[in-house]
Order: sequence, then C-alpha cells, then structure tokens
Amino acid sequence: MRTIADRTVQVVPAVLRQPRGASALLPWAWAAGLCVLYATVAVRRHLLLRTTGYDLGIFEQAVRAYAELRAPVVPLRGEGFNLLGDHFHPLLAVLAPLYRLWPSPLCLLVAQAALLALAVVPLARWAGRALGRRAAHVVAAGYGLSWGIASAAAFDFHEVALAVPLLAFSLEALGRRRWGPAVAWAAPLLLVKEDLGLTFAAIGVYIAIKGPRRLGVATAVAGLLGSLVEIALLLPAFNPGGGYAHGGNLSDGYGSLLSTLAHAPLDALRPDIKAMTLVLVFAPSALLALRSPLSLIAVPTLAWRMLSENGFHWGTAFHYSAVLMPVVLAGLIDALTVWRRADHPLAARHIRASLATVLAVTAVMIPSFPLAQLAQRATWRTTPHIEAARTLLARIPDGATVAASNRLVPQLTSRCTVVVFPTFPVDSKLYRYDRKHLPAPTAEWILHDARAPEAWPYKTGHWPYPIEQQLAELAAAREEHGYELVAARDGLTLLRRTAR
Repeated sequence: MRTIADRTVQVVPAVLRQPRGASALLPWAWAAGLCVLYATVAVRRHLLLRTTGYDLGIFEQAVRAYAELRAPVVPLRGEGFNLLGDHFHPLLAVLAPLYRLWPSPLCLLVAQAALLALAVVPLARWAGRALGRRAAHVVAAGYGLSWGIASAAAFDFHEVALAVPLLAFSLEALGRRRWGPAVAWAAPLLLVKEDLGLTFAAIGVYIAIKGPRRLGVATAVAGLLGSLVEIALLLPAFNPGGGYAHGGNLSDGYGSLLSTLAHAPLDALRPDIKAMTLVLVFAPSALLALRSPLSLIAVPTLAWRMLSENGFHWGTAFHYSAVLMPVVLAGLIDALTVWRRADHPLAARHIRASLATVLAVTAVMIPSFPLAQLAQRATWRTTPHIEAARTLLARIPDGATVAASNRLVPQLTSRCTVVVFPTFPVDSKLYRYDRKHLPAPTAEWILHDARAPEAWPYKTGHWPYPIEQQLAELAAAREEHGYELVAARDGLTLLRRTAR
C-alpha cells in the first residue's frame, strides 16, 4: 500500500520538481565557463591585430552611433551609408547602453561571447530534465565546443550572436510543448537579420504539426511576411542604391522557375564543400539530430547558404553556422528523449552509447577549429610588428579621420572616424572592386600595413586589393594628394595630410 507521501509525489507538478541546488546551477556554470573561453579567444585575436574592419569595425561604428543616439551610419560601408540598408538588424541597438559604458571593440567581443554562452543554459537545462545530469554535461560540451559556435566566437562580431540564445530558449520551449513561450522567444529573430524570419516561419510550421495549428500557421505567416517586407521594402528604403545589398548572392536560375527548382537539389550539393558542410553541421550530435523533426528548423538557413552564389556561405568558417548549433543540439535531446520514454531493454544502453559518441566527435573536431588557437604559442606572443603598430596607432589623435588597412581599422573605430585604405567599397557597392578609378583619399591620416596579415578565416594575402596596388595608392597619396610621411616602421607607414 502506498503512503500519503507516495501519493503526494505523484501529484506535485513537474515544474515544482525541477532540479535544485547544484543541478540548477549546472547550466549557468557551463555558461560562465564558455563565456570566459570565447572571450579569451576573441580578445586575444583583437590584441594580436587579427580582427578586421570587415566586420568588427562595421558593427562597432553602428553600435557607437546607436550609443550616441544617431542613425547607424557606417563610413566603412560608404559615405552616409545606413547599415540598416545592408542587413536588417535593429536589435543591435540593445547593445548601445553597454557600449556607452565601455566604448571599445572589446565590448562587442565580450558581449558576443556572453550571448553565445548564454544559449547553453536552456539546452543543458532541458537535457538535464529529460535525460539526466550526465546528459546535461554532454549537451553543454557538444554545444559549447562545437565548431559552429567556435567559428563565430573567433571571428569578429556579428548580429547573429543575438539570435543564438533566443533560438535556444525557443527550442527548449518547443521541446517542453510550451508553444506560446516558444513563439515569444523566437519573435525577436525578425529584428536580428532578414533571413531569420524564415527560421521563425519554420518554428511556426513545427508548431502547426505538433501543437496548436492556428498558432503555428499564424507564426509561419508572420515569419514569411516579415522576411518579405524586410527584403523587398525596408532594406531597399535604407540602402543608398535602392536595392537589396546582398541580392547579388542569389542565383539567376535556369531561365524558368520549373528548371530552377529541378536543379536546386544538385546545386545545393555542388561543389563538394557544400555536402561536407551539411554533414559537419549535424556532426556535433553524431548525426542523431536528423532523427528529430526539430532539425527541420535548420532548413531555411541551410537552404539559402547552399543556394547562394557566395562561396563564403558554403564552408565552415565565419559565423554562418552559429544559429544552427542550438537546433542540432536540441534535435539530439529530442531524439534521445524518445528513447528514454521507450519501453525497450536496450534503451538506456543506446542513450549512453549515443552520448559517448557525441563526446568523442566533439573532442575529435576541436583541433580543427578556432578554439585550438588557445593551445598555440603564437596566440600568447606579442611580436615586434604588433608593438610597432601600437606605437603608430597611438600617434593618431582621438576624433581624427583615418584611412587604415583592414586589420588596423578596429583598433581605431572607438575613437576615430575610419574607412578602409585603399578606398572600399566604391560608391557604397559592397562587391565592386574598381581597381582603375579609385577615389582620392580624403582622411586626415593614413595608416598602412604592408605585411600580409594572419589570415584565418581568409586566405593569406592582402585585401581589398593586391599589395602592388596598395603600395601604388600609398605612393600616390604622398606624390599627388598632399600627404607627408610621419613615421615608417616594420612595414607600417603613417601619413598625414598637409594643409593645402
């Protein structure tokens, strides 16, 4: 016969039996540790002059403008260029108060580290409830050490950092069948980037299938309309050219809609790097996420990337896979939860084997991606070239206008008005490289670095123009445009415009 206490346990709501004490703190401990890890990688890269004007400098100029209660006009993208005409990310303004207190590129890098780390909380908490404490640790490690998050944390700052925790909390709510909170967490994705409305729509489709149909359909329609309005109306309204800045990434198709659709599956797998990326996206879950319908939420992001004409979108570098990692780990939890509920003699063994495989895959992949930089001696060594650069940077006064090499730009954006030298983009057109008719420099100062920079995730070399043309433009600045040499040291050249 059961006692009264036994019967009481049966009726206590699950929410009141949530993990307490050390178990409740476990996700937050992981978040704190991962934040320190990501911030360390990002800050060291910045101190070693490995961050770039494209993209850290661009985003700092935008957030700095918000902090000063101005429109996000970004000189790096062109004269008078409003960054809301590049990508639609008004939610960036939430970082303005923090930047006002700490006006530095490090502010954005640390904020990004915190946002990426925060996403581990709902995932680990959900895994702990559904699968136990050990599973919570495995999921936290699988997400936190995944290549998609590492690549984002180690390359400058990007707006998608805001989307990662929002999506993670929404996925946790979906897993617990809390449909309203899932929509509420995902709705701000519409203000992070124009393509994330499609992800919001995918969440709506999932809800329509698994939960209340009306809510799901309404969410899907809102997501689709949101992306459509942003791409067709809002972005062109802010863009100086009156169009979508990244429309050139879209394929022209095969002459007809039917033919384009017929070729789409093959185009999504050619060249080979696309197929490899598709496998690697789900690798942090040991491919088990593919068993969960939650993995369908990754389809919009994967689709536009694989069908894009921009080769940067196809691989594993940069920040493009960050929003996929919460989906993959959520799919893992969901897939294993089905086994946990199954009345099968081998269910427990299957879950343990799956978690062990996830840990093994995570460990194997770490050395190939940016977190491994922390184990490299070069990450902790300041070279004479870096010291020379800091010396010349210090000679540029606050408030000056500066044209600088790409890797030197984010060293100045917190205190100067900065553009890339030689001029790029031309006429605010991002992918236009007019090598014959570059505008004359007009900044008060020019700081140029002739050394080929540490290039990850780019190929080694100079950007945006070959070094020969950069040196020619540097010489023309002195010979034709009224600049005088202030200092030259270890491949670095500092020029100042003379009064005319």
